[in-house]
Amino acid sequence: MGAWGHGIFDNDDAGDWAFGLEETDDLSLVEEAIDTVLEAEGYLDAPDASVALAACEVIARLQGRYGTRDSSTETVDAWVEAHPLRVPPELVERADLAIDRIIGPESELRELWDDAGSEAWLAAVEELRGRVRG
Repeated sequence: MGAWGHGIFDNDDAGDWAFGLEETDDLSLVEEAIDTVLEAEGYLDAPDASVALAACEVIARLQGRYGTRDSSTETVDAWVEAHPLRVPPELVERADLAIDRIIGPESELRELWDDAGSEAWLAAVEELRGRVRG
């Protein structure tokens, strides 16, 4: 799965996406990641889900609700601090819906975590949801 822990940025897909965020000055990449999940038909691929969770982290952090801060989050934390953007309420709602989709039954990421023992990952995702919602 390319993951070394249950944290949102403890996987290759989220880390790679975070480096791409450095190329933007707006929320377009965040919106794109969430829309990819919401527009997916049928089975949701794990990389898309991981990227959308990383985008949800950006949303939470832009609202001042930081979670874990470590070497895995440095890129995102620096971007958020350099771009104090207002998060539209509709983007918060879409992020919440994306989380529902990611932890739902038609999600490869959820399936992979179920096979590996999903309790800690699900707790991390629900904690993120709480920070996104406020």
